[in-house]
Amino acid sequence: MNLTETDQQLLEHKGISKAKVLDQIDTFRDGIPFVNLESAAIVGEGILKFSSEEENALIQNFEANRQSKSLLKFVPASGAASRMFKALFNFLDNYNWSEETIEDYIKRTGDNDIQKFSEGLEDLPFYNLVKNRIGNLSSSIGEELYSFVNEMMSEKGLNYGFFPKGLLPFHKYESHAATPFEEHLKESVAYASANGLAKLHFTISEQHDAMFASEYENSNEKIASASGIKFNVDYSNQKPATDTIAVDLDNKPFRNDDGSLLFRPGGHGALIENLNDQDADIIFIKNIDNVAVSKYGDEIAESKKILAGHLLKVQEKAFDFAKKIDDDKVSGSDMVAIKQFIEKELNACFLDSYEGFSLSEQLQVLKDKLNRPIRVCGMVKNEGEPGGGPFWILDAKEHKSLQIIESAQIDMSDSKQVAILKNATHFNPVDLVCGVRNYKGEKFNLLNYVDSKQGFIAQKTKDGKDLKALELPGLWNGAMAFWNTIFVEVPLITFNPVKTVNDLLKPAHQVK
Repeated sequence: MNLTETDQQLLEHKGISKAKVLDQIDTFRDGIPFVNLESAAIVGEGILKFSSEEENALIQNFEANRQSKSLLKFVPASGAASRMFKALFNFLDNYNWSEETIEDYIKRTGDNDIQKFSEGLEDLPFYNLVKNRIGNLSSSIGEELYSFVNEMMSEKGLNYGFFPKGLLPFHKYESHAATPFEEHLKESVAYASANGLAKLHFTISEQHDAMFASEYENSNEKIASASGIKFNVDYSNQKPATDTIAVDLDNKPFRNDDGSLLFRPGGHGALIENLNDQDADIIFIKNIDNVAVSKYGDEIAESKKILAGHLLKVQEKAFDFAKKIDDDKVSGSDMVAIKQFIEKELNACFLDSYEGFSLSEQLQVLKDKLNRPIRVCGMVKNEGEPGGGPFWILDAKEHKSLQIIESAQIDMSDSKQVAILKNATHFNPVDLVCGVRNYKGEKFNLLNYVDSKQGFIAQKTKDGKDLKALELPGLWNGAMAFWNTIFVEVPLITFNPVKTVNDLLKPAHQVK
């Protein structure tokens, strides 16, 4: 690959090496293999389900240790709202209120999304705001609806399509409409605060920095005074060095019309770099749009405490065993107990060849498997919602592991793989509680536990030309592939994403 002087300056500006670009081009050329599913993880075989007594004990374990631990809530929040409003943009492009009624439009287009939006209009959190801006129009319902949507979406109006999803009105309380950002602050009081302080980190897009800072000013004092909790909130942007090169269909670097190389954001997997910059005893991870109105707060907080309590319980054993190995105080029976703990409680598997290893080699394997970051992931019963699922997979060396897998990683032309996919009973709502330190309190380098072979290649276009784009292994998929992984069934109320504007009409987002 020949680089021009301009190319080299671009790479230097982004902090990307030529070797990294060549490696990505090789990935395009070689392709990314599909994962090899061995079986779906189900309750009793990869997913834990606790009794009420066990849940209460885990909550107590978390509460007993809470004040002595540093806690952090990590919220991926860079998503723009444009996809959320896709149906509304389509409506503005295709409806002319002076030529047909809204009923005729829906009949002509079969636009059920607009019908649902129209019927639930007064229950939307921004209804009063928009209505006050457009006033009362005495003409047709069609004109009223068109004006309402236009005021929401146009640049001269509220311009909601430009907003980050985290700063849109989501919940209509008596006094105001709350944003997801505000709801995350309120949530953190319940389970991610200790010693009067709640620390939160939001990953956001650079163009929204000022907007988030402004929203924090609006929300902070109100919630702090009501809760007695102070907030320490900071932000980061996706790093330019995590952008990936785009290629044409011949796997040659794609160049823009001005001749410059095209780099694209690497997807949410790039956020493993942002997460790696954080440090705490317990890190809660939850997407920005996954919030609910306050009446569900206790139930959601209890679920998080259960996950955190289990993390602490398992971590305590792992730490004790790791210290024993380091102190050279491991007996033969200890080695058996450590191996059983790793297999049964950390869900890590051993190669058959392990039994033939020398004593020192076995100890090294045990030490390696113990000294890894731990993630406890909530799993919701599958009720048709999209999302990654929990599976046992086999790698190229027949090494078995527990992973969160997206459908795009599965060979849908392989009937056996599809059958395993259909056997999945749960999906991942992006509800993680993470331990990223070893028993000495030292933070792991999370970049050492990424499986680079779990990325995605997607077909895209730019300026009417076809190209291939590379997404890095997802944050909770391949970016955490070599963590110790524990799956726990959690209630459906913990999963309330807003993927489309009409999701705001669901019970979890309605105050009344």
